[in-house]
Amino acid sequence: MISGVALCLVAFIAYIAWRHNARRYTLKDIRGPPSHTFWLGSEKVHRNAEQVGDMEFQWVREYGSTWTTKGCFGEEILWTADPRALQYIFHTSGYRFSKTTAATETTRLFTGESILTTDAIDHQRHRKIMNPAFGAAQLRTFLPAFRRSAARLSQKWKDMIQSGEKSDKYIINVNETLSRMTLDVIGEAAFDSRFEVLNNNGADNELVQAFNNLFVDTLLNPSSFDLIFQSTWRFLPRPVLKCLKYLPYKEYRRFGTYLKTAIRTGKTIIDEKAAGIEKGSKDIISILVQSNHEEDPRAQLSEREILSQIATLLVAGHDTTASTLTWLLYELSRHPEDQQRIRDEIKAARANAEARGEDDLLPIDFNNMDFTNAVIKEGLRLHPIVPTLVREADSDDVIPLSQPIETKSGKIINEIPVSKGQGITASICTYNRLQSVWGEDADEWNPSRFLANGREKSSLGVFANLMTFCKLCKILAPGNQSHVFQTKAGGLRGCIGWRFAVLELQAVLVELVENFEYRFPEGVEIVRLNAGLMVPILKGKLDEGSKMPLEVSVIA
Repeated sequence: MISGVALCLVAFIAYIAWRHNARRYTLKDIRGPPSHTFWLGSEKVHRNAEQVGDMEFQWVREYGSTWTTKGCFGEEILWTADPRALQYIFHTSGYRFSKTTAATETTRLFTGESILTTDAIDHQRHRKIMNPAFGAAQLRTFLPAFRRSAARLSQKWKDMIQSGEKSDKYIINVNETLSRMTLDVIGEAAFDSRFEVLNNNGADNELVQAFNNLFVDTLLNPSSFDLIFQSTWRFLPRPVLKCLKYLPYKEYRRFGTYLKTAIRTGKTIIDEKAAGIEKGSKDIISILVQSNHEEDPRAQLSEREILSQIATLLVAGHDTTASTLTWLLYELSRHPEDQQRIRDEIKAARANAEARGEDDLLPIDFNNMDFTNAVIKEGLRLHPIVPTLVREADSDDVIPLSQPIETKSGKIINEIPVSKGQGITASICTYNRLQSVWGEDADEWNPSRFLANGREKSSLGVFANLMTFCKLCKILAPGNQSHVFQTKAGGLRGCIGWRFAVLELQAVLVELVENFEYRFPEGVEIVRLNAGLMVPILKGKLDEGSKMPLEVSVIA
């Protein structure tokens, strides 16, 4: 029996190696770091790196903006941070570079049959139905929800500070309460539902418990077995992959618990709204349901697909925003002079709004706050929430480069032929640090880089030349806050809710910087780890989960 299993294993590995060597094009002449083992390549070392980006930053200095590594079973993986290559992969030929099977099936474990797991044709169907809920016209209707939740968070922090031993300042784990607040925001804006998790810290809320450290528990520091196992998924038929959620592993059980909880929550919300949805309802799920009903029956989303969109909205609509705000406050706590510049800008913006007869700031006021927006963009650049994206070539192709690289044989090349099935990793964190794009101080915090005009930049992403809100169809160009341009590299699978996310970041950051001052505590060291999302961890205290303690004081 054992010998039979071993024989099957050897035969399977031989098959993988054959598939690998049978490709039309090879990357053997592209430079890159040596493989650590045949079984794991560089995957284990990279995924368990001490900090996000440390290895990629070293590789780009040594090999240029495009290089290769070895994956499990000796698979060649093409890495790139090259602007033109990213533009080609995510926009020009976006539907010819699909998500890898491992990425798709992992995402399916916690979002179900959502827009994030669809192929090209289904993706267009999903997006057509969801687009009306995220149009620019909807933004103004979301702003009151952002303001209310931000104000509740301010009051909670003030109560915490006043109840502390020192009445003027307090150490707050900001990412925990920010996560609670953004969950309340998505409940109100997306579902017209009051989750109220900020008020009671989510102690008795099953959705909060399902979310708690979800990605740290599932994707951080994967085991050798899991890396090897996932590398075989691309050879498994779809019916077999559907059974992954039943495997008795902690990671898959955690994802399954979240998905079941999110779908149960979504079904309750939809059932409550079913008889009461009226034309003109402004919350996201009402608009989505209306849009679905108006679509040709053959193209409508099924009930399971709609419920899967809810699971996706809950993850994408709160966890990523909370993480971004956490890193913004981290940087501001280390740069108090930038906090004051934001406060000065808020004061001027409020004076302008009052002169117009407005009671509060409007989206146009947030967009005109140049330095505040520069801070947001710089935070997204230095701390991209998703450090890498993985794709696979659906056919033989040629990827162009804006920055030629030198091969092992000494050739200088400005394009790379790839075969069908070639795995590609886009290093977003490395692109965001390229000196050729961002200047010699690319590794340093400098919001003013987004205020400077005249320096040529690539056209990537939907916001500020960044890949953070990767792959939509418009960008706000750096150095020119008042104009929106068609991007050359926005992409076809973009973050459909990027405008929602930017306005929420603006509204919440203004509230929190206007009312509080932040200092980074002495003796604390934060490391950035890749748990699918980039999470802050206290150095040496991984068992405590994601944490960002900051010294917070009320501004008189």
